[in-house]
Amino acid sequence: MPVATTARIHPTAVISPEAEIGEGVQIGPFAVIDGPVKIGENCEIKSGARLTGHLTLGKGNTVYTGACLGEAPQHLKYEGEITNTIIGNNNVFREGVTVHRGTKEGIATRIGNNNFFMVNSHVAHDCKVGNNCILVNGSLVGGHATIQDGAFLSGNSAVHQFCKVGRLALVAGVSATTTDLPPFLICRNFNIIVGVNVIGMRRGGISNKSIDGVRRAYHIIYREDLLLPQSLALTEKELGDISEVMEFTSFIRGSTRGISLETERTAA
Repeated sequence: MPVATTARIHPTAVISPEAEIGEGVQIGPFAVIDGPVKIGENCEIKSGARLTGHLTLGKGNTVYTGACLGEAPQHLKYEGEITNTIIGNNNVFREGVTVHRGTKEGIATRIGNNNFFMVNSHVAHDCKVGNNCILVNGSLVGGHATIQDGAFLSGNSAVHQFCKVGRLALVAGVSATTTDLPPFLICRNFNIIVGVNVIGMRRGGISNKSIDGVRRAYHIIYREDLLLPQSLALTEKELGDISEVMEFTSFIRGSTRGISLETERTAA
């Protein structure tokens, strides 16, 4: 068991001989590190947390009591294959968070950097979570879903398996999406688009010109009386010099589950 000399491990922690513990790591009482887990520098694993399987944890992550990272997927066809969980740097996993590993050999559940997973949030098998995302208490991400950078999943929200949530998009509290949610939009209730996430875009450093462009694109696509191919073409012709607008339309063109509709009128 390679353990860095500066690591601090409580004597009641259970550490597998297969584990690799980096410099400056702190592991609290009754934590369990089970199997070939790799923990990067300056991570803190608090009391009662569990890390298991072929799990790679980058630098500066904090894992709170009761969190379980890298456990077997909740999938009826999983037969114990060696699969992976790969987590980047500076993430926070609060109490009761669960992240499950992939379902097939060579497939991993992947999480990027600087994400905040609040109490009892869940990331299922084969998911991809980008950077700077926030999953609020009780939010659930189904298998194979993709959560792009800066997305915000509010409390007790749900993302259906195989869905994509675009960059800086927001799923409102106690809401769900079973379709792809384009970048910069807000989803409320069940697959209802209610406008542009202007506050999130500003916080994400998006310029006013780009925000105005996305709002105009939203109106063309969702509120003009045009078929989707026509509205996308018009949007790209009128606003093609704005990268965020092109990101918006490219996401819609690439959707495999369709996009949600606007059935409640609100200001964008």
